[in-house]
Amino acid sequence: MTDGPDRAAPDAPPRPSVVTLAGGVGAAKLLSGLIRVHPSSDQLAVVNTADDTVLHGLHISPDLDTVVYTLAGAVNPDTGWGLAGETWQAMDALDRYGGITWFRLGDRDLATHLYRTHRMEQGADLAAVTAEIAAAWGLELAVLPVTNDPIETRVTTVDEGEIGFQDYFVRRRHDVGVTAVRVAGVEAAQPAPGLIEALRAARSIIIAPSNPIVSIGPVLGVPGVREAVAARRDAVAAVSPIVGGAALKGPADRLMRELGHESSVVGVARLYQDVAATLVVDESDAYLADDVEAAGMACVVAPTVMDGVESAAELARTVLSSTGVSRG
Repeated sequence: MTDGPDRAAPDAPPRPSVVTLAGGVGAAKLLSGLIRVHPSSDQLAVVNTADDTVLHGLHISPDLDTVVYTLAGAVNPDTGWGLAGETWQAMDALDRYGGITWFRLGDRDLATHLYRTHRMEQGADLAAVTAEIAAAWGLELAVLPVTNDPIETRVTTVDEGEIGFQDYFVRRRHDVGVTAVRVAGVEAAQPAPGLIEALRAARSIIIAPSNPIVSIGPVLGVPGVREAVAARRDAVAAVSPIVGGAALKGPADRLMRELGHESSVVGVARLYQDVAATLVVDESDAYLADDVEAAGMACVVAPTVMDGVESAAELARTVLSSTGVSRG
């Protein structure tokens, strides 16, 4: 990559027909289906940045990178994050010095963080750098951080008090009790340039099957975003990340229970009923459809477990249809 001005992002993204609010792995899988059934150039992924962190002096954006790597076909298929065929020589060398290695960064992945940090030190904002990285990977879909301002998910644990999200999620493998979650800095954050306008203009707004608390929560928490999505409620469909009462990946089910929510599609409906008109749930939860509707959302039952590109594409068709966008 170079620092040339031809890579610079515009001040605002295009106004696409389809806008997806996204976290990490689950969102990236759904997006991989969406780009197969609807033109990539007519889509925008709005991505959580509250789990961004600075490590080794580098700005790391895990959800942004997972989305980009997945859509570029370069993601590690075994983990759903990081790069396929990665090597770990830098981490092995760092371990020799007793450095921080619990947050593993592969050798090629490090280049992304080096580039992002360098460009931001030059004065580029996160949205501009993200556009540059997405373009370098050949993406036509626009990828936008929800905000250029620093926000950080902080988790209050039973035994240790408040810790950073990556400490909770990676270092402690999200295996500690949680009593509260907050997003530091979110009240003062501004939506990324063009985001509110894109939400107002979209034909379809999709809430990806990401953790409602720590992935979608921070996105909706940026001032103006929840209000803009709620104003388009009839055009909004959410996909439940909870299947059969459990999260397919990560701690969403446990966090929901620990923070007083029901760990079910009904609990998801209660979290989203003010911003989305439709909830797409898995066939295994069909028996709860009436309860979802009683919580204030239309319920669409479909296979939601994405075990490959074809199943992701079929789910994408279902979600788009539920918001009135024709199938691809």
